[in-house]
Amino acid sequence: MLRLIKLLTSRIIIVFILILCQFALLFLWLYRASLSSDLMPLFNLLAIFCVIYIINKQEDPSYKIAWCVLILAVPVIGGALYILCGGRKVPRKLFDGTTRANLRMEGLLQQDQTVWNHLEQKELDVRRVFEYGLRTSSFPVYENTDISYFSSGEEFWPVLLEELKKAEHFIFLEFFIIDKGEMWDSVLEVLKEKTDAGVEVKLIYDDFGCANTLPYHYDRTLNSMGIETYRFNRMRPALITQMNNRDHRKIIVIDNRVGFTGGVNLADEYINRRERFGHWRDSALMIRGDAVWSLTVMFLGMYSFLRQKDDDIDYDRYRLEPHSPVSRAICQPFSDTPTDGKYIGLSVHLNLINHARRYIYIDTPYLVLNDDVHMALGLAAANGVDVRILVPHIPDKKYVFEITRSNYEQLIRAGVKVYEYTPGFNHSKSIVMDDTIGLVGTINTDYRSYYLHFEDGILFCDDPAVIKMRDDFLNTLQKSHEVTLEECTAVPLYRRLWRAVLRLLAPVM
Repeated sequence: MLRLIKLLTSRIIIVFILILCQFALLFLWLYRASLSSDLMPLFNLLAIFCVIYIINKQEDPSYKIAWCVLILAVPVIGGALYILCGGRKVPRKLFDGTTRANLRMEGLLQQDQTVWNHLEQKELDVRRVFEYGLRTSSFPVYENTDISYFSSGEEFWPVLLEELKKAEHFIFLEFFIIDKGEMWDSVLEVLKEKTDAGVEVKLIYDDFGCANTLPYHYDRTLNSMGIETYRFNRMRPALITQMNNRDHRKIIVIDNRVGFTGGVNLADEYINRRERFGHWRDSALMIRGDAVWSLTVMFLGMYSFLRQKDDDIDYDRYRLEPHSPVSRAICQPFSDTPTDGKYIGLSVHLNLINHARRYIYIDTPYLVLNDDVHMALGLAAANGVDVRILVPHIPDKKYVFEITRSNYEQLIRAGVKVYEYTPGFNHSKSIVMDDTIGLVGTINTDYRSYYLHFEDGILFCDDPAVIKMRDDFLNTLQKSHEVTLEECTAVPLYRRLWRAVLRLLAPVM
């Protein structure tokens, strides 16, 4: 009973109910208006114009189809919904603020010509993958960077604590989820010690991601400890466009010398101190050296937006000389934002799939694919590339898992091998290709990561971490289940129909 009361009085439920009331009042008014024989032709005309507009937009076909079906099925409600939250609108304040922050960063990330010359000596398929981020969004490629891959949160956690304790100047943290428990408590203890010692500590967390895990105004508590803290895109009882865009990034920067990213949030399930969906599988990456500067700039860009002050940040204060190892491995940190219309995370995934020649192994918690990724995976398999995808066996969101499974049959018929991680939940968001290129970051293979969220990742090649990623993936397959075509065709008709409906609506969910 206490758990139910706590759930019903949680901030997410209260905000959801208030938003639902706003929608209910709006649609009640629209419904009454639609009963008028004089206004119904107007609503039908509006629906037709909306459909024509959507069809002619440069959007993903699945996204357009979902909206067209909804609008034509229920013109009054569907048309109003599209006007309110269609077209992947970004709230004006968020759009303008993050755009200004990105403009302030222009010129901070410069490509070293010597490194570029070395990149041009790589094979064409490798070079093209890295050239995309540099040409479209000015994300430099670096050498002189040490790369460490962690195949679990348990492996990542003690290294993180050790590196935090070494901080002398500043610590930056940006996370989607923080939850009180053994992991966060241990991190917070180090942060308080460092703050007391004069180290500058800044923290950003997503307000929606932490709504059920942290107390309301927890940012005030952390600020009182000397940890400069900001909540990204605060939850408000406004229409749903306010909450579509989330900060899904996981970034840690220490003295511009060490950086971390990956799928691991600061919560106990990520290190298997608390069981939620069986064994939690995840991955993370640590870099040391020149490439950390890109992560530093990414964090400061988001920080400059959230602090909402007109005075410019002195970025040079944070450009401390890194302890750079001598390495010819290529490393390219990048970020993705819904405000630039470039869909960098999606494009990086497509580039990796299209340029794979021997194999591509993909870790993802959600297999909610658009048409472009579906076609690319099938084409790669048809060309003889060994395409394997690892997803969870125990889901965290059942309706998303139904959409994930709805993609199996088409992929398997195309020659793609799909595996479910039998011990539990696979939260890793990583790709390894041809023993050459690795990608670790926060980008899921779903519409929200590709189009709506702020994300980040690190591409790298010609480093032993690539082989470690490959071996980790193959070893994990030994305790995973390969899905067969017979299993897909044996699914009952009612369930196949339900999955078809969910898959149709997935782009707008």
